[in-house]
Amino acid sequence: MEILWVLVAVVLLGAVAGPVLLRRGGGIRLTHPGDPDAADPANYGFVRQEELDVRVPGPDEDLMDVLDLVQRTQEWRPAGQLLAGTETAGEVRWQRVQAFAGAAALELQQRPGGVSESPGGQWLRVWRAESPKDPGGAAVHAEFLVQQAWRSSTAGTDEHRIILEEARAACGNAALLAPGDPIPYIIELSIARGLAYPREEFEQLWLKILDRAPTHMGAHLAALHYWCEKWHGSRALAYSFAEAAAARAPRGSLLAALPLFAVYEHLPEVNLVREFYRSEVVTKAVEGALYAVHSAAADDPMLAHVRHLLMFFLVRGERWAEAMHQLVHVDGHVGALPWTVSPDPAGEYAVYRALAVAGYEANGGSPATLRQ
Repeated sequence: MEILWVLVAVVLLGAVAGPVLLRRGGGIRLTHPGDPDAADPANYGFVRQEELDVRVPGPDEDLMDVLDLVQRTQEWRPAGQLLAGTETAGEVRWQRVQAFAGAAALELQQRPGGVSESPGGQWLRVWRAESPKDPGGAAVHAEFLVQQAWRSSTAGTDEHRIILEEARAACGNAALLAPGDPIPYIIELSIARGLAYPREEFEQLWLKILDRAPTHMGAHLAALHYWCEKWHGSRALAYSFAEAAAARAPRGSLLAALPLFAVYEHLPEVNLVREFYRSEVVTKAVEGALYAVHSAAADDPMLAHVRHLLMFFLVRGERWAEAMHQLVHVDGHVGALPWTVSPDPAGEYAVYRALAVAGYEANGGSPATLRQ
């Protein structure tokens, strides 16, 4: 296992420039691109690293078409129409709100504006000005402020608190415009984490979400952060929250995978245990996530999130064939944990993909056997 992670470091330094992994005699070692024994992800039809989409975890053609149109024309109405036609309490609407807010925040970061140019994300400002009672625009604006707080300021600073207080007021406005919509309250979960809500206040917020969308996977993932050791809880509290959600999840719900996200949030910064990724805690969480994936509907919008994290753990556990079967479902989009915490999500994902391919072929796998 130690050799595997030395290999990861070497590949990261090389920025995954090409197929650099060799399989021979059941092992993995570095080789040169073009070597006849090199394991090449392209043989499986996987997308080139530079073409990986870092914006979303999985395909949403309607969202991508509208997002491209909005950013090209700076006209907000297509975004408003798309959200208005998306189920209020569903996972898709939450992902689309995040995507529009993230696009506006990134535009502003890249083009803050000045004397000679307007700031990026101007279409969101116009949206709020021209349609102040549009619940979709209000939700996107609230999420935009939250993302701005985490992108542009440091947690615990006055600047961070000021932006989050503004976001809190925006959430209240969005909730008034759409009383049955869970999204304003889901957005507030990140605010609760940043402003350190007392537990009683956080639990009251959580009850409002459960009343509106009790099995919302995105909401549970956002709430899990609050209970983590690095924020306002502990490992035990985070595991308890995740395991309780998994236990009450109806069949077909991806909430059964929540314990794996709790394990991920508490990974040691330095792992000195050789078999950590094959330990009972990790194995149990992985098996729960695999069960969730197998029982979920094929079109579940949160399925890609779970598959991405599963691929990470399966590679680290050297479960190559299972990792490859997750890869064939998610390849092409990398806007999910664990890749999004990296400065280079596509590069980080490509490292694990290359390792999965190499490990799979080192144990006799091939493109032909993967298709069976």
